[in-house]
Amino acid sequence: MDTLFSVLHVATAVFIIGPMAILPMTGLRAIRAGNAGQVKTLAASVQLFSWISLAVVVFGFGALGMSDPKYHLSFTTSWIWISTVAYVIALLINLLLVVPALKKAGAEVSNDGSGKTARYPQISAGSGIASLLLLLVVVLMVWKP
Repeated sequence: MDTLFSVLHVATAVFIIGPMAILPMTGLRAIRAGNAGQVKTLAASVQLFSWISLAVVVFGFGALGMSDPKYHLSFTTSWIWISTVAYVIALLINLLLVVPALKKAGAEVSNDGSGKTARYPQISAGSGIASLLLLLVVVLMVWKP
């Protein structure tokens, strides 16, 4: 059963966290191209992938709960709680900063017709920080210091 949870944890991390990190950058390209419809669609997609990414946490804690006692793993293990905090911060950045900025940028681009929007730096910085935090999670999960 622990193998099943580990596989589900890694698979959902790849197929859900990946798009959660990459789609905002695709949104930046759509903003530059002045494609308001695509920006709005990407905002909805980022929001959906961000919420669904909670499955990664569920499977991760399932794997943790079923891990072999010889490894002495618990939530208080430093790399596990640091990873969890980094993920939660990345999730909040996406949901509270990046997604609303993408939605507003989509509206601005459709009103303006150009790829100019004041939201571009917010989306760029927010998605960049979120991606770096998610990269930190990957490093901690592999390295396990």
